[in-house]
Amino acid sequence: MTLRPSPISATVDFDADGVQHGFLKLPISTDISAWGAVMIPITVVKNGDGPTALLTGGNHGDEYEGITSLLKLANALSAQEVSGRVIIVPCMNTPAVMAGARTSPMDKGNLNRSFPGDPDGSVTLQIADYFTRVLVPMSDVVLDLHSGGRTLDILPFGASHVLDDKAQQQAALDGAKAFGAPYAMVMFELDAERLFDTACERQGKVFVATELGGGGTSTPQSMAITERGVRNFLIHYGLMEGEVEMPEGGQVYLDMPDASCYVQSEHQGVLEMTVALGDAVTRGQVLAYVHDMTRTGSEPVAYRAERDGILMARRAPALVNMGDTIAVIADVVERLKA
Repeated sequence: MTLRPSPISATVDFDADGVQHGFLKLPISTDISAWGAVMIPITVVKNGDGPTALLTGGNHGDEYEGITSLLKLANALSAQEVSGRVIIVPCMNTPAVMAGARTSPMDKGNLNRSFPGDPDGSVTLQIADYFTRVLVPMSDVVLDLHSGGRTLDILPFGASHVLDDKAQQQAALDGAKAFGAPYAMVMFELDAERLFDTACERQGKVFVATELGGGGTSTPQSMAITERGVRNFLIHYGLMEGEVEMPEGGQVYLDMPDASCYVQSEHQGVLEMTVALGDAVTRGQVLAYVHDMTRTGSEPVAYRAERDGILMARRAPALVNMGDTIAVIADVVERLKA
């Protein structure tokens, strides 16, 4: 089936040298704007021939390190600093970003579960389709900046995935390490089929993701890691000159081999974590208790680690429901010195 062209139009010229600020305009018709548009900010910085890097934030609207760092980069990056082309989209799912929510208030769409998208679908599906069919094909390397949002807190890491193409896999892993966060990860996804990651990787692109904190905010520490990482990414893939800067304390290389890394709640209640992010854990160790808030006199339910490793992510809010991820454990593969 041949898909119709995307309804989204760009106000920038992707082939023109220099710095351009504009929008990706998606027509909409709502109760408050009959002939309106979703306006997704975009910056293109181009200087001659060379690779193209696509930098995205706001895939989820409550993950602020990527949004903030890319807004700052769009304001600061000059064409003279670049060899090739850098496409910057700080607020990928703009309706979700404006609402401070993981999903879009327009259609409840989770953009990172909507790929490859549909030009005739909902707003979120149309955004996904434009990235899949327009922006990703013109890119060589893609950096998608995530953090834990309002419901998770996560150790800061650059991530790649296991791929059939081992050269593509190695190029992404090298980029994940070069991002220069305190941790680098080969990540196992519970539902990879409709991710932006997968849409890029299936087109043969080198894709690096991140998780950079969480709790629905950013910190000076998480912002410093993110801004250094974006610069490192552009240097590593040849779009900027300079030296990749690694963390002073070295880098820990992690692996998530399977779904046993995820600990999910089978109860509703108040969550009490017994280990902190970055702590070493052993198989069978209690990670958390869930306390029943509907009555007194009932013992809390203990949740235990199914493997050795370190706690690399935890639920941020204390209130927990059935099915929520409480904790994520990763294997330590190697500790790299600074």
